[in-house]
Amino acid sequence: MSVRIVTDSTADLPPETVAELGITVVPLHVFFGEEAYEDGVTITKDEFYTKLTAHGAPTPTTSAPSAGAFAAAFQSAGEACEVVSIHLSSELSATHTSALLGREQSGLMERVDVLDSGTVSAGLGLLVTQAAQMALKGAARTEIVQSVRESIPRTWFFGALGTLEYLRRGGRIGRAAAFLGSMLHVKPIIGFHDGAIYPIERVRGRGRALQRVRQLIADYGTMASVAVGHTTDEDGMIAVEGFVQEYAPDLPIAHFHCGATIGTYLGPDAFGLALIQAAA
Repeated sequence: MSVRIVTDSTADLPPETVAELGITVVPLHVFFGEEAYEDGVTITKDEFYTKLTAHGAPTPTTSAPSAGAFAAAFQSAGEACEVVSIHLSSELSATHTSALLGREQSGLMERVDVLDSGTVSAGLGLLVTQAAQMALKGAARTEIVQSVRESIPRTWFFGALGTLEYLRRGGRIGRAAAFLGSMLHVKPIIGFHDGAIYPIERVRGRGRALQRVRQLIADYGTMASVAVGHTTDEDGMIAVEGFVQEYAPDLPIAHFHCGATIGTYLGPDAFGLALIQAAA
């Protein structure tokens, strides 16, 4: 029995990766006032950031997919498939809960596993990619679930933001609230691990932010997989890619562009990376 991998749009996977690995992506919803969009389906990333930064634009909000959307995704896998469904941290969204309800509604309880990744964006994307590659090689559902669960504690996502304002507006500031302030040209560096956003440092200027991210990469030891990305600072992403190559010249590096859901909270001018540490 083959295994299909399902995730949500906050994994920020490139379309070519989704197609190549046969991943099913269930979109979250993004709202600008009364205007409703499906992340990555009815609004592109470029369209989203144009709207986000437009003068006088309303602050966007997000919502999880319905349980019915997940039930349909699980059922579409077909009678001959099992499913591993991996989603953003339940500390940030009701998406994981919707997926659990969707499993119940699908009538496929015994063939579907729903996992809370404890992370988001490229961190989630790396876990989903790992699972999908195992599925393509014929791994059993139990093997895939065990591998993902073992990788979750070793998965880290961090980088520099243009501002904390978007996290504040979205109510996702958490412990990073210590960074709130109006210091000119300060770039907050934050991390995401174990379901929570945490502050790392405030540095003055983009150049220092890049160098601090460079230092952080060395702190995580040997990497099993890595991805670099951005919201609207592609040059920052490319610089981070160069730092990764200094420490792991032979490691393939995935790229991600944060979509509408994650962009709602990170805002423009952010760059960073996600990694899964090698097992001890």
